Amino acid sequence: MPVVRASSPLVRRRAAWTAGAVLVLLLTVLLSLAVGSRPFAPSEVLDALLHGGDGDAAQVVRFLRLPRTLTGLMVGAALALAGTAMQGITRNPIADPGVLGISQGASVGVVLALSFLGVHTLGGYVWFAFAGAGIAAVAVYAIASRGRGGATPVKLALSGAAINALLVAVTMAVLTTKAAALDAFRFWQVGSLTGRDIEVVARIWPFLLAGALLVLAVARGLDALALGEDVAKGLGQNVAAVRVVAGLGATVLTGAGVAAAGPIAFVGLAVPHIARAAVGGDHRWLLPMAALLGPVVVLVSDTVGRVLFPPSEVPAGVMTALIGVPFLVVLVRRKAVPA
Repeated sequence: MPVVRASSPLVRRRAAWTAGAVLVLLLTVLLSLAVGSRPFAPSEVLDALLHGGDGDAAQVVRFLRLPRTLTGLMVGAALALAGTAMQGITRNPIADPGVLGISQGASVGVVLALSFLGVHTLGGYVWFAFAGAGIAAVAVYAIASRGRGGATPVKLALSGAAINALLVAVTMAVLTTKAAALDAFRFWQVGSLTGRDIEVVARIWPFLLAGALLVLAVARGLDALALGEDVAKGLGQNVAAVRVVAGLGATVLTGAGVAAAGPIAFVGLAVPHIARAAVGGDHRWLLPMAALLGPVVVLVSDTVGRVLFPPSEVPAGVMTALIGVPFLVVLVRRKAVPA
């Protein structure tokens, strides 16, 4: 693979885009903390964060908006990293965290916890959502790896579609017989940051860190895989190991993100393309850029949803879908989908 010098124009351009993304993310975080049913000035937000206090602004910012914003940061980064890794593994530009049935696996975990175990708190069913996501991913990979050729991109996609259909049927079957669980599940399924507290943040950050380290560890392998399996093997990459490590990282990231906020749509699909347009296809730059832009999309969607129809809120999952559908239409209509 070509070597890019640290002083080359390409590196400087990538560094500039990355620095810009960091600045945009910081402004988005400030916006998320300041805007809501009761807006606060940026000075009040900074004072609440840096100096504490017992005023209304300090209470709202520190105990309501800060946990919600931290959850949005982690969920956005997790889904964006997972989508980037999945597009690299499958060499499919429209792959996202739902392609391997992971999101639907998390849904089954939540449904079972609500229906049969009497778990009705977000902190309670986070673990069940995560377990369901993990089991679904393992099942998809086990099916795809059987037979000649191992877990190829096409077999992974087909296995994911089959497992996803099965899990949708299981979810619907349980909900039709356990109507009491429907309202709680519906609130989770739409994807939202509402009501997320510091307990949720404490539970998901270790998984986010572990998943991010896994996908970053195989960044070079994903670059080689983009050139084709034969070329990747010729470059000395263990293709199976790259897929397993990246797939495991994507599963952990998706499970954590979906468990915390529900299956927020289009972040894992759209953000990798935006990041790729900024810094190119080198995953050593692409993955960090996606981790910066994912939270921007989630937090902006959540903030707009708070003020669009006051005093009600539009969930972040609805807003990301409204933003993502036009993006997907444009992507499909292009003559060449970005690789």
